[in-house]
Parts: sequence; structure tokens; C-alpha cells
Amino acid sequence: MEETRVNFTGPGAAPDPEPTASGAAEVLGQDLHVELAAAGGRRTVLMNALREAVRSGRLAPGTRLPPYRSLAADLGIARNTVAEAYGELVAEGWLTARQGSGTRVARRAEPLAPRRTRRQPPGPARTPARPTHNLRQGQPEDASFPRGSWLASARRAVSAAPNEAFGPGDPQGRIELRRALTDYLARARGVRTSPERIVICSGFAHALRLLAGAVLPGPIAVESYGLPFHRALLATAPVATTPLSLDESGARVAELAALPQVRTALLTPAHQFPTGGPLEPERRTAVVDWARGVGGLLLEDDYDGEFRYDRKPVGAVQGLDPDRVLYLGSASKSLSPAVRLGWMVLPDHLVDDVLAVKGEREGWTGVLDQLTLADLIASGGYDRHIRRMRQRYRRRRDQLLTALERHAPHVHATGISAGLHAVLRLPPGTERSAVKAAAWQGIALDGLASFRHPAATMPAPDGLVVGYATPSDHAWTPALDALVRALPPPLEPSGPESAATGTDAEPDVHG
Repeated sequence: MEETRVNFTGPGAAPDPEPTASGAAEVLGQDLHVELAAAGGRRTVLMNALREAVRSGRLAPGTRLPPYRSLAADLGIARNTVAEAYGELVAEGWLTARQGSGTRVARRAEPLAPRRTRRQPPGPARTPARPTHNLRQGQPEDASFPRGSWLASARRAVSAAPNEAFGPGDPQGRIELRRALTDYLARARGVRTSPERIVICSGFAHALRLLAGAVLPGPIAVESYGLPFHRALLATAPVATTPLSLDESGARVAELAALPQVRTALLTPAHQFPTGGPLEPERRTAVVDWARGVGGLLLEDDYDGEFRYDRKPVGAVQGLDPDRVLYLGSASKSLSPAVRLGWMVLPDHLVDDVLAVKGEREGWTGVLDQLTLADLIASGGYDRHIRRMRQRYRRRRDQLLTALERHAPHVHATGISAGLHAVLRLPPGTERSAVKAAAWQGIALDGLASFRHPAATMPAPDGLVVGYATPSDHAWTPALDALVRALPPPLEPSGPESAATGTDAEPDVHG
């Protein structure tokens, strides 16, 4: 392969070089790297090289090429050869040539991005429509992020921040945010703490990783339904998980007495995920008594405790015993998962253990975002945003219930008193077909079975987990219409008894 570096003139330079004493053309300007293959005619080789340079993006659209006389002189080939190559590439659309502007790479000759190949699963040729309605749980509405309030808080926070805030930082988190959270969590969630007991992290998953590396030896009890991601995260620690059954009153914490090897439990007391409903008061007291009795810990995942729609407040279990309950929260549901801020409220004796793991293995969260969130809380902007979104999400929940009552009264919604999602209880045996029907309607959602612990022994009801927070306001109505179309019809009575008593049964014409 022959490589030639060719100089070409920039805009406004003379169209042709002046010969030097040696007779060679000399042009000042940028360098152009041209690779010429040895095989083939000179014109063909040059055309292929220029095509490849344009195709790969090395010669960007609008780039001016050297005058053909200059290029011919540098390559040591005939001028007509270069002129003919340019002419053919202009005819093909790779280049453009205008009087006074020279020869340039055509604007339409954009480099092609590499195509990512996807392996198609086996099955029929038809595939569901690409999802147009996102009804997956766990994500707030993107368009409702309080941009104005966040920017105002960022401006105030950065202006007021001491110089040391821009140094390496504290792995425990900025004191401004820990103070703001101390006041807010006490007022809004009934949490008893101080800034010294709070450790800032980047979200619940980060908190779980830190705790698994610091204070979670042995197996941990979890609810029979929960996020598979959290169970997988614990498994890599490695920490084994044992499921607790659920009913309408929350986790059956009495089952902990039959698990002598378990010293830690992870629960969602304010709003069981994903089935819904709070842990009833008697069970709250019972699980705290269990932790005291075995010298254990309770991890309280308060993932959406701010979004409660009834008048019955459900505070944090942590308030019952701050030395046995670890309170975990984040801004993922209240603001956005993009904020990447969470917090752990720890017993005093665990703070140093968690910080030791965090300092050795984990990245720290951004100081500027911490300062901004601290100002947003202290200024009242956080509360205003929560109250505004609570009203919006409650409206959507009500619209979902109205649509079910009108079009699918046989489908019952649970977990509707709080949170960003509801569980639609389906007729037995219809969950899998309903998930497929939703996909054909362009809806992205999950069946209840996908959250079930593999070792769970409790009954497995059919259901859909519908997140009503994610769509924008203008997208919510069509998403709801599509959801209703995907729901299964009520099961028809079957068997000889129903055939004899059903209103649609045909009369016995044989007497």
C-alpha cells in the first residue's frame, strides 16, 4: 500500500500552487492523508480512496479538496487522471464542484453509522408493535422535573458554598444536605436522626451494595414480591435471601420466628412493592420487637413514601427504634433517577463501618448536586414539587380507576392509596396473555409474576403492574385507552352446573 500525505489549500487560498525552483508544486495549508492501494489503475485507486475517506467520516461534508493540479503534482500522476476522478465522484454525488468554491465533499454524503445487529428470538415472523406507551413502574414523569426551581437552587447553592466545598469532599456527604434531610425527614416521614447518622449515596441500589459489604452477614429476609434487581444485587454480595409471605396487611413478619439463621429483614413498610398496602401497626411493632430480640436489623425501603393519597398518614418504622431500623430513601421517585442522590439513616454504631466500605470501594456523589438538593429542601421548593406531583399522580390514579370501572369492572386495582403504580388483579390464568396483548397495543409494562421471589410459597395471583406516573400529560389518555383494550375479558362460567343455571343456556328441547 502506498501512502501519500497531500497538502491542500484552505478557504480563500490560491486555486493553484506556484512551482518552486525544483518544479514541484508547494501548497501551504492543512494536511490531507490519502491511502492508495497498489493494485488497479491510478484513477480507480484514487476514486476508491476518496470514497472510503468520505464514507468513514474522515472527510466531513463540506471539506474542500486540493485543486486537481496540486493533488496530481503531489501524487506524481497526470492532471487528467485526477480531474477525471474528481469529475466521476461529482457525477456520483460524493463531491460537488462550483466555480470559485473549488471541489468539496457533498453535504449529503454523511458517514454511515455502524448498524447494530440484533439476534431475533425464534418464533413467528410477526412481532408486537414497538412500545409507544411506557407504563412501567418506578419512574416519575420526566417532563415534570422542576427545572426552574433546581436551577435557582443550584445558583444560590454554588454562590453560597464555602471554598472547601470544591475540594475532595466528605464520603459521608455534604453537611448542608445532611442537615436539610434531618429536618425534612423528621417533619415529613417521622424519622428520628441527626446529621451525624446520615450517609449520602447515589440511590437505593448503592445503599444496598454498601450495606451488603459492611453489615449484612448471613441470609436476609425479603418480601415474596419485590424488585429482582435488588435480589440479584444481594446475591452477588453474596447474601442469600429468604422470602416472607404477603397478605392485605403487608409482610407476614411472624414467619421470622421460624428463621433462626436470619438476623436482617428488608421491607417496604409504607407501601409494599409492588402489591401495595402499608404494613399494619401490629406488624410494625412485631418486626421491631423481633429485631431487638435477635439483635438484628430492619432495612426500611421508603421508596415512595411522600406520595400518599388518602388521609391516613403512614410514617417511617424507623421512628420506633432508630438503633435497629436503617432508613433508606432517594430522590429517584420524588425528583428523577437522573439526580442520583440517596440517603441512609443509620444507627450510630454502623456509620463508621459503612463509611469504611464507601471510602474503599465506592464512588462519591457529586457535591454540586448535594448542595443544590439541600437548598431545594431548605427553600421549600422540594415540598412544593412533591405536593404538585402528588395531586397530578392522584388525578391519574383516579382516571385509571374510572376507566376500569367503565370498561373492565372485573379487573380490581390494589395498592392505590399511595405510590406511582397500581396492580391490576386479573382473572386466573390470564396474566401472560394480558402482557402479550399489551405489547401488541404498544404498551410497555410488567406482569406481577416477574417480581415474585423464586422461592416464594404463597399463592401466585395474576396481575399487571401499571405505572401511571411515567407518561406525559398528553400521552396519558391514549396510554390508558390502549391499556383498557389489552385487558382480558371476564372468565365465562363453565361446567355442567353453569350450563344449567346460566342465563345464556339454551333450553332443553328434548324435554
